[in-house]
Amino acid sequence: MAIPISYNIRNLIVRKTTTLMTAAGIAMTVAVLLAVLGLVAGLRAAFGATGDPLHVLVLRKGGNAELTSLLTQEQFQTVKTFPGIATGSDGQPLASLEVVSVISMPTADNPDGVNVTVRGLPLRGVEMRHLKLAAGRWFQAGQREVVVGKDIAERYPSAQMGKQLRFGKGLWTVVGVMDGGKSAVNSEIFGDGNQVASDFNRSDTYSSALLQATDEVTAAALIKSLTDDRRLNVTVMSEKDYYNAQTISALPIQFLGFFICIIMAVGSAFAAMNTMYAAVARRATEVGTLRVLGFTRGSILFSFFLESLLLSLVGGLIAIVITLPLNNVTAALGNFVTFSETSFKFHIGPEIIAIGILFSLILGALGGLLPARQAAKKEILTALREV
Repeated sequence: MAIPISYNIRNLIVRKTTTLMTAAGIAMTVAVLLAVLGLVAGLRAAFGATGDPLHVLVLRKGGNAELTSLLTQEQFQTVKTFPGIATGSDGQPLASLEVVSVISMPTADNPDGVNVTVRGLPLRGVEMRHLKLAAGRWFQAGQREVVVGKDIAERYPSAQMGKQLRFGKGLWTVVGVMDGGKSAVNSEIFGDGNQVASDFNRSDTYSSALLQATDEVTAAALIKSLTDDRRLNVTVMSEKDYYNAQTISALPIQFLGFFICIIMAVGSAFAAMNTMYAAVARRATEVGTLRVLGFTRGSILFSFFLESLLLSLVGGLIAIVITLPLNNVTAALGNFVTFSETSFKFHIGPEIIAIGILFSLILGALGGLLPARQAAKKEILTALREV
C-alpha cells in the first residue's frame, strides 16, 4: 500500500523554515547552472545566426581569423574568377574584399576602453549580407563614414548617430545603425573598405575575401577548388563554419561555471541529506505508526525519497524564477578569435529549464536516498520507542 503524496507535501509545509532554507541552497546551485547554460546558449545563438551557408570565406594559408589574415588584391582578383560564384544584378561576381581591425572604445563602465571590431568592405559586401538599417543610411564609398551595429550603439556613448569616432588617421562620422538580428554583426562597425584600409596602412594587403556561391553544393565545390589551387595558397571555409568555431570563447566561462556548480552541488546534496536525516529522526514515531498501519518498508522508503525529490523540485522552481529575468538580457564577452567583444543575449529556453529541473531532482535523489533507506530499515518497536 502506497503512502499518499499529500502526506509528504504536508510534512514539507509543516517544516516550512527548514524546507525553504534547503530549497534555497539547491536553488542557488541550479541558478548558477542555468545562468552558465543561458550564457553559452546565447553566444552560440549569436554566432549561429551569423553567416550564410552560401558564403565562402577566403583567408591566408593556415589562417583561422580575419584579424590575423593577409590577402592581397592580386589574390582577390584571381579568386573572384573561379566558377560557381554568383553574380549580382549588374553581372559582376558577388565577391567582397575586406579588411578587419580592432579599435578601443570607452564604455560607461570602462573608460579605459574595450576592443571593438572595425570591418572595411565595399557596398557589395553590405549587399551580400542582406542587413537592415535600424536608423540612418549606409556609408558612402570613399567617405570617412561608418555604420555601427545596434549593440555597439546601445553600449558605447560615442557611437551614436551623428557623432564622430576617432580611429585610424582621423575622425569618422556615424551615419547609420545596422540591425543584424541575433547575429554577431551587431558588435561590428562597418566602413568603406578602401578608406579603412588606407587608414590602417593596409592598401595592398587586406584581411579576407567573402564570396557568394550559387547554391550549397557549388559552395562546397568552390571551397575545394580554391583550397586545391597552389597559386593562391589560401585557407577556405564556409562563413557558417568560421563563426561556429568562435563559440570557443565561451569555454573558459563554461568550465568555471560548471566547476563552481559541482562544488555547490556537493554542498546542496549534503544539505538535502541533512534535512532528510533530521526529518527521519524527528518522525521516528510516525514511521513506526505507518508500519503498524500496514505500510511496507518499500512504501516508506519511496515516500521519504519522494519527499526529498519534492524538496529539490521546489529549489529548482525557485532557481527558474531567479534566472528567467536574465532571458534576453544583453551581455558582452571577449572573443579569443577576434580579440574584441561580442555582444549577445542570454537565452534560457525550455531545454535549459528542463536541464535545471533534472539537475535539481538529481540533487534531491542524492540527498534523499540514504535517509529514506534509514527510515525504511527502522524496526517497528524501536521506532515507536524513539522520541
